[in-house]
Amino acid sequence: MNNEENEPEADYKIVYSKNVIEFATVAREYCVFAENAEKYTKADYLKVASRMLPLLYMKGALLPDATLASEDALPEIVDYETYETVRRGISNRLTSHDNYVTTFKEDFQYSETPIAASISEDMADIYQDIRNFCEQYHCGDDAVMNDAVATVVEKFRTYWGQRAANALSAINAALYSGDDLTDEAPADETDTEDENEEESADTSAPDDGAPYFMRQMGMRLVDNKKKR
Repeated sequence: MNNEENEPEADYKIVYSKNVIEFATVAREYCVFAENAEKYTKADYLKVASRMLPLLYMKGALLPDATLASEDALPEIVDYETYETVRRGISNRLTSHDNYVTTFKEDFQYSETPIAASISEDMADIYQDIRNFCEQYHCGDDAVMNDAVATVVEKFRTYWGQRAANALSAINAALYSGDDLTDEAPADETDTEDENEEESADTSAPDDGAPYFMRQMGMRLVDNKKKR
């Protein structure tokens, strides 16, 4: 008798459960948001982030436990260059409101003072795990999708969940500090554009690729066309 024929098929119904599907939806929105920081004003970016991060955290906390189907690690989709592109984009948008101090860093136990951190690094760290999940989850292979869920759950509990909480705390402080949140030129860029050149206002409907969360708040993307 063939033992393999008697082995029950693996049950991957969990990957189609309500909580997983909702997390995958929010995760994809977050990736779009993180990748397009330059399309927002600083104030709008902070406002959207202050709503998106708690929702992403909540959906991550509601993910069910999953057992890995394979001992082989899933391939990493986000490489260093992609990570840095996202991090720099967020940092250039937030400028002087990017950096903050925190006591929730792994190295803090060895330090007598708070550790310097940045919202852009936190959000890029989250992006790396979330983007990897999105690519793996949408591959169409139930076993890979199952392992993508198991992996993102484990990383939420050990890594990116805390990053989301840290970033939200800093974002909340920036939003309600009374500071001027007017856009600033990034510190590492030299403004060579003609300040007197004005762009025509875009009065079209706000269906310009803005994430769902932004459309719900009546916001729209900023048209940052490069001047030649």
